[in-house]
This record gives sequence, structure tokens and C-alpha cells, in this order.
Amino acid sequence: MTAPGRHRIADQPIGRRIAQLRARRGLTQQVFADRIGKSHSWVDKVERGIRSLDRISVVHTVAAVLGVTPETILGPTTSRPEPATDTTTAAVEHLRAALARYDTPTPDQPAPPVEDLHRRIQYAWTAYQHAHYPQLLRMLPDLLTHTRHATTSDAPRSDAVGYLLTSVYRLTAHLLTKLDEPHLAWLAADRAIATAAGHPRHTAAAAIALTQALRALHRPTLATRAALTAVPLIDPATTNDAAPDDHALAGTLLIEAALAAATGNDPATAHDLSERADRHAASISHHQRRPDHGDTTTAFGPTAVALARAHLAAALGDPHQAITHHQHTTASHGWRELPAEHRAAHLIDITRAYLDTGNPTAAAARAIITADQIAPAETRTRPTAHTVVATLLRTAPTPDLTRLATTIGLTPRP
Repeated sequence: MTAPGRHRIADQPIGRRIAQLRARRGLTQQVFADRIGKSHSWVDKVERGIRSLDRISVVHTVAAVLGVTPETILGPTTSRPEPATDTTTAAVEHLRAALARYDTPTPDQPAPPVEDLHRRIQYAWTAYQHAHYPQLLRMLPDLLTHTRHATTSDAPRSDAVGYLLTSVYRLTAHLLTKLDEPHLAWLAADRAIATAAGHPRHTAAAAIALTQALRALHRPTLATRAALTAVPLIDPATTNDAAPDDHALAGTLLIEAALAAATGNDPATAHDLSERADRHAASISHHQRRPDHGDTTTAFGPTAVALARAHLAAALGDPHQAITHHQHTTASHGWRELPAEHRAAHLIDITRAYLDTGNPTAAAARAIITADQIAPAETRTRPTAHTVVATLLRTAPTPDLTRLATTIGLTPRP
């Protein structure tokens, strides 16, 4: 009798499957929510199919609490979306090892010249903005080691060298957050904050990475606090030494704080912070000829704020409003000015909003296909994208989506 029961559960939609497994363990929705660190509303929406499981880490947490394997949660109809390919997993381990090292430069391997490091770090940021993640993963371990050696060499540490190390730690944290390694991302972001050593602009830039890592760790209150603590350091309205990029840094921090507040179900704070970010974007638009390029590492501007409003609506449980913001903003000229990484990441997130409507259409598949065309590594490397593609394959399959799923490895090759 047990085997047929298992088959019936496996044939159910993922939300219904979770509800039945939860009931079998005698857990109420509230108790289950407490054990996985989510709200009762979140559990209810997942079980009713209104909200999807969009992170591999969440799938693992749910499976552990229910005493089953992640494959039981995901179901047998598609291959389990792995957190990353074997190559990416190995590269992340190399990066982990680089973060764990504390060696110093030796006479036979001296620290490289600061000018060389500066050039390599600029190239690494460019690779990130074009979503060349496999290439970036290969670069970062040595770049971390060499930049750290430059700060520990016998030569006096300059402000420029300190900023370079902060910048590498920031970049590492951003990439690890994308690859669903939030704990390791938090470590890198915390190192960036420490390396900034209180320098206002360096600290503010590092706080962006820290806020993103804390959001990925489902710590919205801490994320909001981290961002808002950093804003006064560089907010032109509260400082006497404003730099051209300060509006971009302050605006990006406010967007991150707003997203964290929305995740924590605080719509009033989220909307207030987004309005403050919009004022910084307006200032950039007024003073610069290319309004959507306020800072080379943030791409902050009016379009970034408009896209953030779509993410805020989705986080606050209004996917239809999120899609409306998305459609309006992506039709603008500013959309095409954003880096490939920014656009593809947004499209993956908006695909999740389409799924959250409970009735995904071909538009959802088009969004994820377009993301793959803009920046293939966004869809082929990121675990979140794998989960979205796997879910769409069950709910709104199209020939293009099936081809993408096969490329990623989510369906058997013919």
C-alpha cells in the first residue's frame, strides 16, 4: 500500500505534494512555516500553487523538514535542477579556498604592481556586467590572492590598494550571491566592509554586496539596516563632500533596502525608500548626458529604479503589477542601456512573477528565452534560473523552452 501512495504524491503539483507530506508528518502550516523560517502566508501560497519554490536552498530546507529527498519535492517529471554544473561547483571551491587563505607574498612570488591589479580588476568588473561568469570564476581566486598580497607587502598600504581589495571582495560577493552561495557571499561582503576600514565611499559600495547577501540569507531586517546605515556616509543631502557617483551609491543602497523591506512584508517602508531612490536617479538624469550610467559598478539610474518597482511589487505579492512595471520599463530606451547582467537577471526575476500569477503564459517562456539570448550564463549557470526553467517546463512548455532546458541539462538529450 505504501508504494501506490508514494506514486500518488509524486503525481501531484509541487504545492499539493508539500501539503500532503506536511500532513503526513502531523505538522500544521504554522509549525511547518516556523521550522523552515518562512511565514504562514508563504506556506499557504506555495501549497495552493500561487507561489513557486524558486531557490534550490529552499527546496533542500523544505525536504529536510519533511524528511524526504529534494527529488521527492521536485517530482520525477524533470531532472533535478542542480545548483551548478560540475565545472562551476569546482570553480566555487577554488574561490572558497582563496577566501580561506592568509598567506603572505614571498621573495620568489612578489605582489604584482598596483597598476596591473587595477587593470585586471576593471576587466573583472566588465566580465561581470557582461555575465561572463565562468571566465570570472577562473579569474577571481588569483585576483583575490594577488590583491591581498599587495596590501600585506612591505610597501606602505595606500588608499588606492585598499580600495582595490574592497572592490575584489565586493565582486566576489555579488557573484557568489548569484550562484546561490549566500553564506560564502556574506563572508566576502563582510571582508569588503572590514577592508574598507571606515572609508565612506568604499564602505557604502561594500554595503551593497552585504545587503544582497543578507537578503539571499532571508534576513530582511538585517539587510535593510545594513543598507540604511551606509546611506548617510555618502548621501549628498547629508555630506559636504559629495562625489559624482555618490547619488548612484546612495540610490542603489536605497533600492536594496527597499527590496529587503518588501521581502520582510513592510510595504510602507519599501515604497518610501523607492521614492528616495527615485530622487537620486532624477539628480543623475539631470546632471549626466547618459542618465542610466551613474556608476560603472551599479548601473543606477531612472531605469534601474523603474525595474526595482517591478521587483518590489512581486515581493509584496502583486505579480500582475510587477508585470505591468516590467512591460512599461523594458519598452523604454533606458532598458537597452543597462548592462547585460542587469537585464538578464531582471528577466529571470520577472519570469518568477509570471509564475506567481498562477497562470503562466507563453510570455513567461519568452522572458526566460530572452534572458538566455542576452546573457547565456545567467540562465545556464544560476540555480534560480534552473528552477524557473524546470517549473515552466511543467506549466507552460514551448519548443524554445524545451531546447533551453535540454541545453542546461534539465531534460534528457535525444
